[in-house]
Amino acid sequence: MTDAQSAIRRPRLTERFIAAAHDFITAGAEREVFGPRREELLADARGRVLDVGAGTGPNLAYLPWRSQALEVVLLDPSPGMLERARRRAAQLGVNIQLVDRPAEQMPFEDESFDTIVFALTLCTIGDPASALREARRVLRQNGRLLVYEHVRAHEADLARWQDRFDPVWKAINNGCHVNRGTRAVIESAGFEFVRADEFRERKIPLAIVQPYLVGVAQRPATPAPAKTPATPVGQ
Repeated sequence: MTDAQSAIRRPRLTERFIAAAHDFITAGAEREVFGPRREELLADARGRVLDVGAGTGPNLAYLPWRSQALEVVLLDPSPGMLERARRRAAQLGVNIQLVDRPAEQMPFEDESFDTIVFALTLCTIGDPASALREARRVLRQNGRLLVYEHVRAHEADLARWQDRFDPVWKAINNGCHVNRGTRAVIESAGFEFVRADEFRERKIPLAIVQPYLVGVAQRPATPAPAKTPATPVGQ
């Protein structure tokens, strides 16, 4: 694969600082909570892989490089994040392609990926329904959509607390929403889950961010049904 370092612009100082702060703040959670979930999910990655909202590249360490011939593309709107992802890839000794574009504007041809990953990113994407429609467009028929996201709680009381705290959480966590009905949005975009696990991540002390979805969905060979896309609760 051609190394697409030239595909990202030079990050500004503030972008570098935000990316470094992100890795510092999330380091503990990555070790104790997120890392094991990523490893389990990403074992299903095959072929040409698109990591959407890839950030600083935490998924890279868990992709099955040794058992699969992977071609990996990282898509993120932040050059500061991608610069750190490039360094992470170099430390791992793997080749990747970097593209600094938003998830709603994927600069790829139709049906050009075998696997698409959304891991802890649909909560921050401005228009997740649009991003998922783009994902369906660029995913090959019967390709795999790998999803790891915190989502809206099934329990009514907890969901109401998520709604109450969402504006504050969004303001202090880079636009992250805690109350999005992500599974419904994925299915409305034309994906079918072949495996889905919704649970409370009890290792996280804050209840409003405990509900999670981990799953594998496919783009069926038949055209997507004409549906009105589900609207996320959090905006």
